[in-house]
Amino acid sequence: MEIFWAVIVVAMLTIYIILDGFDMGAGIIHLLFAKTEEEKKKITGAIGPFWDGNEVWLLAGGGVLVFAFPTLYAVGFSGFYLPLIMILWLLMFRGIGLELRNLLNNSMWKTIWDKAFGLSSLMLTIFFGAALGNVVRGVNLGGVENGVSIYEGHYFFAPLWTSFSPTDINVGVLDWFTVLMGLLAAVTLTTHAATWLRYKLSGDINDKMKKIIPYSLRTQIVLIIVTVLLLFVLKPEPFKNFTETPLFIVFPVISILSLVAICYNTKKDNEGWAFISSALFILGSFLTTIMSMFPVLLPSTNNVNPSLTIEGMAAPAYGLEVGIYWWTFGMIFVIGYFIFIHKVFAGKLDDMTYDH
Repeated sequence: MEIFWAVIVVAMLTIYIILDGFDMGAGIIHLLFAKTEEEKKKITGAIGPFWDGNEVWLLAGGGVLVFAFPTLYAVGFSGFYLPLIMILWLLMFRGIGLELRNLLNNSMWKTIWDKAFGLSSLMLTIFFGAALGNVVRGVNLGGVENGVSIYEGHYFFAPLWTSFSPTDINVGVLDWFTVLMGLLAAVTLTTHAATWLRYKLSGDINDKMKKIIPYSLRTQIVLIIVTVLLLFVLKPEPFKNFTETPLFIVFPVISILSLVAICYNTKKDNEGWAFISSALFILGSFLTTIMSMFPVLLPSTNNVNPSLTIEGMAAPAYGLEVGIYWWTFGMIFVIGYFIFIHKVFAGKLDDMTYDH
């Protein structure tokens, strides 16, 4: 039952990354590449009907985490308190930027909220990537100093940064590895958003996204190679699970083939398939990361306290069984809404504006 709920949590987070990922990536494109008022309106119009519904998957995933792995939730939110508060503020400013931009027809007012939307989106992608980097790298469980735990064995506290060397036992949330993961996340979601905007928009903005994709994709591939190589600095056998369980190799294969498919479908103007290929890359790469750690949920960087595992962090069996019924009931509504909104706003959205 613990494995079942771990799969559910990972699935919901993956869906969130894919769906809200193109929203955040659109914010980056809006910040860095949208030069005219028309381009800005088209970009926000292309994500306007979807972004708030996409964020439901983050809330739902967090809710499942609370009842299925309550200790992990408590540990994570206390240990990563400061960066999580920063993420909360960034989520708020991103939504506020979209909602307030068109309330006044004033250039300064619009510029302020354009920057709020774009910078919040950029920082969110970096922080989410850094969060994944922290999970891969591990944390100092128990707050071990001089071989002695100053907290209970499964608790920790990570400052925003201490030194930028991930080999430091008291390393903070940001170091060279987690920042690299954050940059990789930002570039990946920029590519993802560009494929979405091509799929939903036509004309000059479509042509502009087609030119952006090859450059962002090359940068993405370089960062992937560097990240994979540097994993061997952090862990002696980072891909041990793939040699012990060859079935897991399917996930990195999906990632590699998806990168090829993005290139091919972009060149052939298969806009829908290019977006699906980008979504499959996110799916494959995220699951590759998770499977490389399985069954560990949060590694320990010290030899005093053990890593947190699926079995050790799970709620009692009765709660997990009862949760199936409530989760199924809720998912029927979420999936129904998802199907409805994408059916209503199917096809190109060139005439859609956010205030419309």
